[in-house]
Amino acid sequence: QVQLVESGGGLVQPGGSLRLSCAASGRTFRSYAAGWFRQAPGKEREFVAAISWNGGSTDYADSVKGRFTISRDNAKNTVNLQMNSLKPEDTAVYYCASGGSYPGKTYSAYNYWGQGTQVTVSS
Repeated sequence: QVQLVESGGGLVQPGGSLRLSCAASGRTFRSYAAGWFRQAPGKEREFVAAISWNGGSTDYADSVKGRFTISRDNAKNTVNLQMNSLKPEDTAVYYCASGGSYPGKTYSAYNYWGQGTQVTVSS
């Protein structure tokens, strides 16, 4: 069993940066792929970024490529999402996911989810 807690969300102006962190409990976390998803009001949850168990493979949604970077520290049981050049359309609740055997783009690829952290990009 893995429990996930996200942090780092908040209000930022367009063009600004935020760093989201996801702290995991359970030693098995380091064995799993992890990902970030987001859900805006009235929209479905969508894939943002994913990373393999050892950090050797990453994948991104086209909408965030070149602006967001996913990373992990298995010694600290954390996975992070560095978000730069933020746009108003990045506004959403961001969810951390784990428990996947590969860095998938669909939420069915993951077994464990955090409660989410709100990111608002607005002037």
